[in-house]
Amino acid sequence: MQEETTDRAALRGDCGNCFGLCCVALPFARSADFALDKPAGKPCPNLAEDHRCGIHDRLRHKGFTGCTVYDCFGAGQRVSQVTFGGRDWRTAPREEARRMFEVFPVVRQLHELLWYLAEALTLPAARPVHGELRRALERTEELARLAPRELAVLDVPAHRQDVNVLLLRTSELVRAGAAGRGKNRRGADLMGARLRGADLRGANLRGAYLIAADLTGADLRGADLIGADLRDTDLTDADLTGAFFLTQPQLNAARGSAGTRLPDSVARPVHWTAGR
Repeated sequence: MQEETTDRAALRGDCGNCFGLCCVALPFARSADFALDKPAGKPCPNLAEDHRCGIHDRLRHKGFTGCTVYDCFGAGQRVSQVTFGGRDWRTAPREEARRMFEVFPVVRQLHELLWYLAEALTLPAARPVHGELRRALERTEELARLAPRELAVLDVPAHRQDVNVLLLRTSELVRAGAAGRGKNRRGADLMGARLRGADLRGANLRGAYLIAADLTGADLRGADLIGADLRDTDLTDADLTGAFFLTQPQLNAARGSAGTRLPDSVARPVHWTAGR
């Protein structure tokens, strides 16, 4: 019987229930991803009074590709509606608004860990560590519920390190049962690599740099993709079914096609078929 897990639908950004926190709390640096510099805590000039993006349907055209690949893992709506009880930073006292911006990236990190832990609990091969994973998930959820002052001083890296031990064990268990050679490419520099049609079944690609790599038609079934940099990676017709620890932001940053096969946990990016 499959264990009950955190609803991962709640770990996706819901802009309608957020006060545009990512557009205010986070800094932008003028680059290929952002058309301007913006310090943390200052609203993006494209943010409207209703907390919606004024150029949402033209972000790529206007030079804000970085916004189109971002996802807060549901941290925005939690901080807006739960942590601060629905209080808008525009009308809140300055100190409280500052605290919102300080807390948002902390909760975002915790929600990302919740995403990985919830996914790990759906993997049958990881059943030997499901008990520990469940306890880690409950502890992470407990931390995400902390009051603003406690969140602001939370040692997230220490908690992430504890969780990562379990995620590594999960990876080993899952990849041990995957077909293929299970290559270890952890942290590998594969920028621009020609991996067209490569057999990467069960591969360890944790933290690998796959920027602009050609993975057309590659077989990534059962591969661990946690932290892999997929910016401009060509996943045309690649098979990622069974790949795990893949997030929507990673996928949004890549290129693909209607023929790219994906895990059920992520959605096919609109720009893959609508043009970039």
